[in-house]
Amino acid sequence: MTVMNRLVYLLSILSVLSAVAPYDLVHDYSGQTFFDGWDFYGSWDNLTLGDVWWLNQQDAFQQGLAQVNDAGRAVLKVDNTSDVAYGSKRNSVRITTQASYGVGSLWIIDLVHIPYGCSVWPAFWTMGPLWPNDGEIDIIEAVNVMPNNQMALHTTPGCSQPEPNTGNVQTGAPNLADLDCSQSPGCVVTETKPNSYLTGFAEAGGGVWATQFDVSGVFIWFWSRADVPASIAFATNTSSITDLSSWGPPSASYPATSCNITEFFTAQQLVLDITLCGNWAGIAPVYDPTCASQGSTGICYNDNVVGPGSPKYDEAYFEINYVRAYSTGGAVSSIPTPTPGSGYNVPGATTTSSAPTTSASYTPPNSGSGRNAAGRLWWMIPLVGLGAGVALVL
Repeated sequence: MTVMNRLVYLLSILSVLSAVAPYDLVHDYSGQTFFDGWDFYGSWDNLTLGDVWWLNQQDAFQQGLAQVNDAGRAVLKVDNTSDVAYGSKRNSVRITTQASYGVGSLWIIDLVHIPYGCSVWPAFWTMGPLWPNDGEIDIIEAVNVMPNNQMALHTTPGCSQPEPNTGNVQTGAPNLADLDCSQSPGCVVTETKPNSYLTGFAEAGGGVWATQFDVSGVFIWFWSRADVPASIAFATNTSSITDLSSWGPPSASYPATSCNITEFFTAQQLVLDITLCGNWAGIAPVYDPTCASQGSTGICYNDNVVGPGSPKYDEAYFEINYVRAYSTGGAVSSIPTPTPGSGYNVPGATTTSSAPTTSASYTPPNSGSGRNAAGRLWWMIPLVGLGAGVALVL
């Protein structure tokens, strides 16, 4: 595609962004009430088979793995104080919003620290009630000491990231081997802006991700602290987002021309979690290049999870200013309640898609969180040599 055509395409995107209806705040998760409206998983990681136990709410608070710190920020962390015996798992946290947010939503997360380190696998993502039929959006996800964040969609067959040179405008780098969103890795786009992960993120003062979940597509933006647009930087916990025109092109763009959003996605819940090792961070092709020298065995579980937690997991924590969910308005709908610890038990084998709409449906709090254990089998690779064992999945 010519430079002129790309410019015309970009200008058309910006004109749409400036013309969209205001996004009204639906829920502000921040400060002392941050954890209101989230469910704690309270079970082992049967999703990605990581070597953690995701605590229930009471235990997470008592052990300090979920807390609001003196700066008023929410902290979710891996246990870095316990000496874990071989064959046991290390405690961590996974939380899921009780509310779900439909097409026509905008989600913004502002953080000052993201978990990192050998074996560490943090994620901020969304899911529908039945995986993969109802879709998944990975907004923040990286492992070990990767330099950059990765974004992805996971769907049933028929959704893809556009081929290069077809006019799709995004600043991130698509993985050309993973354009099909129904394949195991999903359709991956790697962030190219600096400081989206690792030490650079916190050193730059943190940053912000915004995700537009729209009938026209799914669009994900990232800004390091100094680059956060004024419409976000000066937003309050009651104000609307009225202007997206200054945001520039997104880091990852999944337009409806190659992925019919209302066909492949239903209302989404937001999820924050940290697991360890597992079927991405812990597999040899991913772990060995940067972390094999972490201990005497060269095995993720043995050299990290087992033994003292500090200093290995001193940086394995989220520190969050806020998560905000916005909507263009619309009808309320209900979703099935998943069962923590055993994957989803969804009544019925099929789901129906609603007609395209630019209005968001907002599902009020509904207890329970969980995810299909068969859901993330795309990364399923047996781990050799672990006692706590693992076949691992994201």
